[in-house]
Amino acid sequence: MKTFSVGDLKANFSDVLNMVREGEEIAISYGRKKKIVARIIPEKKVNIKKKRRLGLLKGKGKVTFHGQWRITDEDFLNS
Repeated sequence: MKTFSVGDLKANFSDVLNMVREGEEIAISYGRKKKIVARIIPEKKVNIKKKRRLGLLKGKGKVTFHGQWRITDEDFLNS
C-alpha cells in the first residue's frame, strides 16, 4: 500500500486512480504528523453485504412461555 499526502494526491490524482484500477490500495495522510485519514481501495475489494434471507433460522429453535406468563404495558415500556 502506498501513502500520499493530500498535496501529492491532488497533484497526481489521475496516476493514483490508475494505480487503484490496477488493484493498489492508497492511503491518504494529512497534517504535520502525516496521520492516515482515509484509504482508497479498488471496487472489487469492497465487502458488499448481501441481503438477509427471511426465515433462515425457521425450525432451529423455539420459545416456550410457562404458565400464565404476562407482562403489563407499563412494565414492558419501562424495561
